[in-house]
Amino acid sequence: MAVLLEDVLRSVDLWLKLIRKPEPYVDPNLDPVLLVPGVAGSILQAVDGGGGNGGGERVWVRIFGADYKFRNKLWSRFDPATGKTVSLDPTTNIVVPEDRYGLYAIDVLDPDMVVGRDCVSYFHDMIVEMIKWGFQEGKTLFGFGYDFRQSNRFQETLERLAAKLESVYNAAGGKKITIISHSMGGLLVKCFMCLQSDIFAKYVKNWIAIAAPFQGAPGYVTSTFLNGMSFVDGWEQNFFISKWSMHQLLIECPSIYELMACPNFKWQHDPALEIWRKKLNDCGDIHMVLESYTPSESINIFSEALSSNTVDYDGESIPLPFNQEILKWAHETRRILSCAKVPPGVKFYNIYGTNLETPHSVCYGNEEMPVTDLQELQFYLPNYVCVDGDGTVPTESAKADGLDAVARVGVPGEHRGILCDHHVFRILKHWLNADSDPYYNPLNDYVILPAAFEMERHHEKGMEVTSLKEEWEIISKDANDDKGEITIMPSVSTISVSQDGGHQSSRAEARATVIVHPESEGKRHVELNALSVSVDA
Repeated sequence: MAVLLEDVLRSVDLWLKLIRKPEPYVDPNLDPVLLVPGVAGSILQAVDGGGGNGGGERVWVRIFGADYKFRNKLWSRFDPATGKTVSLDPTTNIVVPEDRYGLYAIDVLDPDMVVGRDCVSYFHDMIVEMIKWGFQEGKTLFGFGYDFRQSNRFQETLERLAAKLESVYNAAGGKKITIISHSMGGLLVKCFMCLQSDIFAKYVKNWIAIAAPFQGAPGYVTSTFLNGMSFVDGWEQNFFISKWSMHQLLIECPSIYELMACPNFKWQHDPALEIWRKKLNDCGDIHMVLESYTPSESINIFSEALSSNTVDYDGESIPLPFNQEILKWAHETRRILSCAKVPPGVKFYNIYGTNLETPHSVCYGNEEMPVTDLQELQFYLPNYVCVDGDGTVPTESAKADGLDAVARVGVPGEHRGILCDHHVFRILKHWLNADSDPYYNPLNDYVILPAAFEMERHHEKGMEVTSLKEEWEIISKDANDDKGEITIMPSVSTISVSQDGGHQSSRAEARATVIVHPESEGKRHVELNALSVSVDA
């Protein structure tokens, strides 16, 4: 009861703060920011009769009647002649609401949800944080939602993005824009940058990509094709779209095919689809074999597994096999992405997630229960071979942007959770020039710019081992000072700390090394490498 009472009091306190909300802080010197979400990260509305962007019924995301509306309004077929994924309902037009200068569509994806709202929050925490920094909706903060069923190079989407950039530029008084993209939004921005580079260069100052699957998300996409996917985990998924319904939608979405493993990328370990099968040897004896397929070989498996896949819609059975036409379209998208270059005058930054087990290869069946019919794969639970990443996108893929980057920073965090990570906020605040503290020190007149951050934790022989690497650039005002030809060696400092509680289980030890490099062109590079070892309790 005490906990419930505390919740009530906290709610009343929040309500009181809302009704006497002070005027928000606004920094007029900030450049405009445009937020671009990833797959399933935009509210979608269904408008009957092919209407425009006004009104409509929300079909993604919603609770009541979610699965029924989803199947009736969002299930689609790909049209290879136009490259568009079109709703099976010919009277339905899918639009993205533009309320709050585009932020409404990418903030909380189900505004009606109260309990468990965190699972449908997208850019919400980042929007709240940026407003604290002095950003203002409609002046320096905007959003771009889009129909995530479509290809990342779909012409209508690119035209909408071009118009959005122009409107943001004008609303901000002619200031160039910083784009912050998340996940698949990074592929959309990269396609736009390649196909409409003049417009990109005209309006964009910086592009910050967060958790972008630049070389694909192989484990995630393989299981999506064969088993579908859930937008949320835990008990909340019972209120959303069924995994099967989502499966039928994604089979016809070019955007998902464009997330497949890039065939030309040199992976450290090639992603694979593995299947336990029952085989007869030359003597007629049965034995179990683990078959392994490369990404290109997996296409035949997808085709056979989905060859009889159908949905019933409006009394008609509609075949939805693995779509070879979409695959061709996706290959061309990959070619376009591989040609992209950052225009002169535009700065690119990359933040990627680390420290989580992330699906890379997928295995179905086992020695006791081999797969006897590929069309039954959808009923098997996938087992994953994981690599480092954010739980969805491997670090290896997110880092390999193929672009000239000002900085690439790894942050421990989950794929969507990274959007509300305070370390990410710290980095963004600096890159957006929204900070005067704590990075700027008026006594010494320097700025500390985070350049890299990586942390790894694992268990080994009864011990927990944690390693941390962080790097900074210290930028001083004396950038033009001439130090002559003097060669100065880096300074190295080491510190060790140990704890002994009197018994082995509480013993822990940590060591850190700080390397300060000599100043060069007004910058001094600092590296921190730390390692801690503790005995598991």
